[in-house]
Amino acid sequence: MSPDDQSDVRAQLDRIPSGDRSETRTALITGASGGIGLELTRLLAADGYDVVIVGRDRERLERVKADLLSQHQRISVRCVSRDLSEPRTAVQLWADLTAAGITIDVLVNNAGTGLYGLLEEQDSDELDRMLQLNVAALTVLTRLVLPEMRRRRWGRILNVASIVAYQPGGPRMAAYYATKAYVLSFSKGLARELDGSGVSVTVLSPGPTDTSFDDQAGANVNVLYKRLPKMTAAAVARAGYDGMNRQSTAVIPGLLTKALAAAGEFPPRRIALEVNYLLWKPRPTPKSD
Repeated sequence: MSPDDQSDVRAQLDRIPSGDRSETRTALITGASGGIGLELTRLLAADGYDVVIVGRDRERLERVKADLLSQHQRISVRCVSRDLSEPRTAVQLWADLTAAGITIDVLVNNAGTGLYGLLEEQDSDELDRMLQLNVAALTVLTRLVLPEMRRRRWGRILNVASIVAYQPGGPRMAAYYATKAYVLSFSKGLARELDGSGVSVTVLSPGPTDTSFDDQAGANVNVLYKRLPKMTAAAVARAGYDGMNRQSTAVIPGLLTKALAAAGEFPPRRIALEVNYLLWKPRPTPKSD
């Protein structure tokens, strides 16, 4: 059997529904109420994982729970309403899960946000919350889940970065680009650190995706970046989920996304920086007839 065939077999075994395993596995997904996080939650539930879904909007989480249970009666769904952009919330979340006796086998760090505009004009509180969510919460949850995963010699961690992580920087999105560069670097370094432990780390770097991200980031202006073709959240989630099951270190879904990654890494970085400047430069809104 070739190494690729062995990898495929391992991936299939990892995805056996929980009812057919001697021990049910549980996945924790942040930012699970919409977009890529919701699609990843659906994939995990379909494969028989119990899920702990985390988000700020309790009502949306409850709707996701009802939908999942209507389709998958053999799993359990736990809703946890938390704002991970607040300091120490990740630690408190983990303490609550530990107190409830919940063991996490798969961690999906999907929650994240962006902030558009000149740095000196960005709200300092919003900037702080973005850094807390995109960097601190992701890092702390990963740290907290690792000891038990290592002890069991099995665990999967999927961190959602962005194609911008491969870029040298993004004027008007400077802090956001930097947070995603951190996620990429952190994930790759940790993946090598855990080599041979039975615990894998996969970093998913989507390109333009059809989600509410632009509106949440305040990028409701006419910029070239928003005209790029977009993948569906479901397609991005499937690519990331399959990559996690293969224990791939990095996943870049879609041909355009791969091209953007290469464009950020291989040419002189000064040129890539200027391209990003043009992609995010506000332009006059076209007048309607």
